[in-house]
Amino acid sequence: MMEFTAEMIAGFLGGDIVGNKDAKVHTVSSIEEGRAGSLAYLTNPKYEPFLYTTGASIVLVDRAFEPSQPVTATLVRVDDAGACVLKLLEMYNAAKPRRKGISDRASVSDRAQVGRECYIGDFAVVEEDAAIGEGCQIYPQVYVGRGVRIGDNTTLYPGVKIYEGCIVGANCILHAGAVIGADGF
Repeated sequence: MMEFTAEMIAGFLGGDIVGNKDAKVHTVSSIEEGRAGSLAYLTNPKYEPFLYTTGASIVLVDRAFEPSQPVTATLVRVDDAGACVLKLLEMYNAAKPRRKGISDRASVSDRAQVGRECYIGDFAVVEEDAAIGEGCQIYPQVYVGRGVRIGDNTTLYPGVKIYEGCIVGANCILHAGAVIGADGF
């Protein structure tokens, strides 16, 4: 489990800390369901009442926000809390250890090209003439059809299906169950 401190988060986002710079988080939650160890954010004023009752350890808020009551969570003040949530997700994904190697239970055609440093999980199928770029993460039960092209550092989460002849760019993320190239696409 990865943990981040308020000081690390503020440093990464160029934010200011109000509260405990050593407060730690390991997950993200909504502000109304926040609990110890979670990071929440306040981007919509209608959720402000939850700021005063949240159990979240750290809450991202816009720099201009002024609380009207005492807050127990550590606040990290940033220029744009909504945009900073996306930056944090990118930081988290970059910090995760990347898996490598092709599972013995995957079916990869001898006529497919697989770049360096790739991961291909259990029961994934990669058909002939497919080309997978470097550093790709292909999770279990993914189907990559004949002639598909996938750019470098793309992640295909479990159950993704990419039909024959489709092209997926570099640095893309396709979430579980996505289907690319189906009729009508």
